[in-house]
Amino acid sequence: VQLQASGGGLVQAGGSLRLSCAASGRTFSSLGMAWFRQAPGKEREFVAALIGSKIRYAESVKGRFTISRGNAENSVHLQMNSLKSEDTAVYYCVGSPRTSDLYANYYAPTFYDYWGQGTQVTVSS
Repeated sequence: VQLQASGGGLVQAGGSLRLSCAASGRTFSSLGMAWFRQAPGKEREFVAALIGSKIRYAESVKGRFTISRGNAENSVHLQMNSLKSEDTAVYYCVGSPRTSDLYANYYAPTFYDYWGQGTQVTVSS
């Protein structure tokens, strides 16, 4: 399974960006999908997850980011509003067919089997 993320870029603080991710290759009837991010010098951190009908967000993005499933099977979007400089990072789209494990472990990167190449989001202050 390959994950392809797109939509990153440079935006001013307070602005918006929409990231998209699509899975190709051997796809499953449903993948749990999520976004992680990694800023320079920091550890990779959970951003948002969509597992079945369950949606989870990191506290730092609640109320500003929205994860949604795309029209194509196994695709997701991440709408990011009111962006802050601290949102600057490489954003990774991830997925796993092990949805039963993900319900309790959606925030843990080790539970995701597939990782996209990452897309850079830079927020200027």
